[in-house]
Amino acid sequence: MKKIKILIPIYNDWQSVLKLLENIDLQIINLNAEVSVLIINDASIESRPEIDLNLNNLKSVQVINMKKNKGHARCNAAGLKYIIDKENFDYVIPMDGDGEDRPEELKLLIDKTDEYPDKVITANRIKRSEGFFFKFCYFVHKYLTFIFTGKSIKFGNYTCLPRSTVSQMIEEPATWSSFSGSLSKISKDQKSISSIRGSRYFGPSKMNFFNLLLHSLSIITVFKITVLFRSIIFLAVYIFLILQHISFVTVIPVILVIIMIFSVFTLSGRENISELNNSLDNISNIENLK
Repeated sequence: MKKIKILIPIYNDWQSVLKLLENIDLQIINLNAEVSVLIINDASIESRPEIDLNLNNLKSVQVINMKKNKGHARCNAAGLKYIIDKENFDYVIPMDGDGEDRPEELKLLIDKTDEYPDKVITANRIKRSEGFFFKFCYFVHKYLTFIFTGKSIKFGNYTCLPRSTVSQMIEEPATWSSFSGSLSKISKDQKSISSIRGSRYFGPSKMNFFNLLLHSLSIITVFKITVLFRSIIFLAVYIFLILQHISFVTVIPVILVIIMIFSVFTLSGRENISELNNSLDNISNIENLK
């Protein structure tokens, strides 16, 4: 029987994650797998509600409380480090804790491992639930990433990772900064399911324009050498084409590409294998909810 760990980073959003646990428990009925949940509490300042969870199908639920807030990507990285060091497992499924990664798709991810037991399975977005402006910004992010890195990344954290991939992820410095960027760098041959991004269970989405920009640049940073090479080619060709028609408007793309290169190499300092290796030192305590 497969041993599966679901990894959920959380900051304050307890109401959503408790509902998510109940929905996960319902979705894994009759699944030929032993499923446990590991919640990484990113030093939340809001207390967890004291409620009785009716969880009949999950094997266990643990909450790892962190001392200092490190952010979503680093919670994922620390969770992977903890699982590979401390747990017996076959697969890890990282999920957002707010309901946007739909538990209804868990069975699709897990069933896909029957066909491809050693492959990474990604949940590729085919439909999103946000408004027009965010969808447009996300479209721009996706195609700029492809243009400057050569990578078409259609997934976020919601994936199913075999043990061998988790072992590689915790050896990759980029995992500390960008989950999807690091996974794209490590895993060249992925399989996928179609995924619909769900709506948050409670409260507004935490993904705003600034966070999307940081998310996009963090992914691009993983491939910084490719980005630099492609940017130099773009600038050389573009400047040659506009040489006879230089104006404030025509130099805007040049300025934007230079800013992007500067931002990418600045953000590359976030990729830190030493901090990843020592991430478990940030654990305050571990609670068992089941």
